[in-house]
Amino acid sequence: MSLRRHKVLILVLGALLLAAVYGVLVVRKGFSARDEPSGFETLIARQARHLAVPRSMREMKNPLPLTPELLTEARAHFADHCALCHGNDGRGQTEIGRNLYPKSPDMTLAGTQGLSDGELFSIIKNGIRLTGMPAWGAKTPQDDRASWELVHLIRHFPTMTEEEMEEMRALNPVSPGELKEQAEEEEFLNGNEHKH
Repeated sequence: MSLRRHKVLILVLGALLLAAVYGVLVVRKGFSARDEPSGFETLIARQARHLAVPRSMREMKNPLPLTPELLTEARAHFADHCALCHGNDGRGQTEIGRNLYPKSPDMTLAGTQGLSDGELFSIIKNGIRLTGMPAWGAKTPQDDRASWELVHLIRHFPTMTEEEMEEMRALNPVSPGELKEQAEEEEFLNGNEHKH
């Protein structure tokens, strides 16, 4: 057996041994979305995400010029469609975002900010398998535009102002339960206490 084949065989056997040990640990502990992904899982997931984006897409630059109007549109879209999991500030600290597995990322940090424009676009447009991130939109120019607008917004998250956050909070969807609660509060404040 050649030296090269011997090294490859050792690497394959080592990888299989690591996978077996990891499998035993998982079986003993079980699966729970409450757990933090292990370092190994995080490494594998990042590599898989990177490989899932075609090189031609990874190298794409955002074709839309950054303007205040574009960011306003992106904030409105994000507040209505994305903030439920990612939060208005992109930090993922929502009830859903904290309880996904893997958890919603803090998009203000290097793990997201370090991705290329094309990688961010691909994640928004195509989603990420085996996570809570779905694919959004159809293959239409307007959906592509919305995804590119969101790329600009993600880049803007680290410098979001409180005024921008307040604007987004006003645009967040309101559930029927929240609407009922608001109506009851208004009745109470107007002196018309709700009878049960």
